[in-house]
Amino acid sequence: MTIQSIEVYKFPIPIDPFAIATGTMYFAQNILVKIFTDNNLIGYGECSAFPMIVGETQATCFEMAKDFATIWKEKDPLDIPTRLKELDTYAYANYTVKSAFDMALYDIAAKNAQLPLYKYLGGEKRDIITDVTIGIDTPSIMAEKAKSFENQGFETIKIKLGKIPEDDIERVKAIRKILLPTTNIRIDANQGWDFAIAKKMLKILSEYNIQFCEQPMRKHLDYKLPELVRTSPIPIMADESVFTHYDAERILSQKAAHFINIKLAKSGGIHEAVQINEVALGFGIKCMLGSMMESRLALAANLHLALAIPNIQYFDLDTALLGQSEDPVIGGIKYTGQKITIPEQPGIGAEVEQAFLDKQENWKI
Repeated sequence: MTIQSIEVYKFPIPIDPFAIATGTMYFAQNILVKIFTDNNLIGYGECSAFPMIVGETQATCFEMAKDFATIWKEKDPLDIPTRLKELDTYAYANYTVKSAFDMALYDIAAKNAQLPLYKYLGGEKRDIITDVTIGIDTPSIMAEKAKSFENQGFETIKIKLGKIPEDDIERVKAIRKILLPTTNIRIDANQGWDFAIAKKMLKILSEYNIQFCEQPMRKHLDYKLPELVRTSPIPIMADESVFTHYDAERILSQKAAHFINIKLAKSGGIHEAVQINEVALGFGIKCMLGSMMESRLALAANLHLALAIPNIQYFDLDTALLGQSEDPVIGGIKYTGQKITIPEQPGIGAEVEQAFLDKQENWKI
């Protein structure tokens, strides 16, 4: 089998403005890759650029994807490690756009094996429920949204923090007050605090029954994480501090996190995500599978991976619920309240309406 052609599309999805500590997203800066083989298989891959986290934008991903597509033409899509090594040799990092190419290869491999991707990866079905995330806003608006989600049956609410500490305290206080005591709250500072503030905030917020805190400090303060982990009454989850399995080894060997958040668009895709989890397993650390602003296509690929890795115990696969005003995905992840499921068909089980793609900027080889 060989790759005959590749199509790259800008795949913007309008969303409600979504604010985190380091900036606000006004649309999903996604890219879609379609890889065509000589035996009529089509692999779909999607990535979601989040510039303030990964340093990539939709525009940079689109341009880099052209180079990557050229490298792969006429090559074997089933030799996934070699294909991905070619991308790593050509360009350092650029993990977001690499994840779309990685995903498309796994879609082809599972289709070729006539298996749903999770079965191709050695997984089996289990019940998966996702949390739901609330972006930074006023305490009252965030509390109203949290209660609305709870009323819809969500058992876990994740709230974005990391701005003015006093306001963050009021946000948590308002949300905990309005929710049932049994509803979980997770907080995510997205690198918004320095060490002194993080230490203080984690102590103060611990009285509100917080499940864990994601990425309290900037990545360049990773050397302070071991001390924060030792003193924090709230468990710490590393997110932006872990892009690759090398990062995971560094963080966990220093006892600098209680959990790791794996994201395909942050780490380069499924191949690297599996390696991150292997490192975590070696340290006895459980993982979460998170997302950027993907459509239901890439979210389906994430869920396939989750079904293949029992050590992934926490799920943040909610972006299709966060105000996406267009949904051109056929198949893909399905939400029944907080429960998420995928189709039982070969590959990822998702594609995108061609009529939608034809309206977008695209490039083909």
